[in-house]
Amino acid sequence: MRPVLAAWLALSLLAGTGAEEMCGGPPAHSIPAPQLSPEERLSPHMPESLRCDACHAIAFQIEEQLRRAEGKVGRKALSEPDYVEVLERSCSQGWESYGVQELDGEKRLAGPGLPRQEPMSVMVLGGPWPGRLSKMCHSYVGERGEAQIYGAHQRGPAALRELLCHGEKGACAGGKAGGSAPPKAMQNEL
Repeated sequence: MRPVLAAWLALSLLAGTGAEEMCGGPPAHSIPAPQLSPEERLSPHMPESLRCDACHAIAFQIEEQLRRAEGKVGRKALSEPDYVEVLERSCSQGWESYGVQELDGEKRLAGPGLPRQEPMSVMVLGGPWPGRLSKMCHSYVGERGEAQIYGAHQRGPAALRELLCHGEKGACAGGKAGGSAPPKAMQNEL
């Protein structure tokens, strides 16, 4: 029986009949990878349309790292040198689990802490995304300051997202593209 199987396999390979014909051909629906623009492929900066998603990913990672560090020391509050170190580590991490998916023609950042995306889509990981996320994270820490970020963390995840993403200059403010937050009414519009 084995010689017959070996002969059949050899003849099938030589004749070009492979698994596609045996299993009914290629799938009827293929899932294409996102088509990235030159800016999305080559720019060192996060594209405007993905900044809100990126901000939420950064807020999630900072929150997770600070929460873990607090759990390790067994107390709720970290000392200033400890939270400064944790924030530096948060921004310098690999960010390799983040990438871009395209759903209904719209590109969205996907990864931990972001809304679950369509499971049957292709996500482009690596490339420029980890470096862009790290750069954005470092700029948030530099602009807001470690003490302000840690204070927001202590008030809860929503306060940290508000500080980083939804404030007046936040990536999700004003209904910018890629943002999941509705535009906020101006304070002086009473």
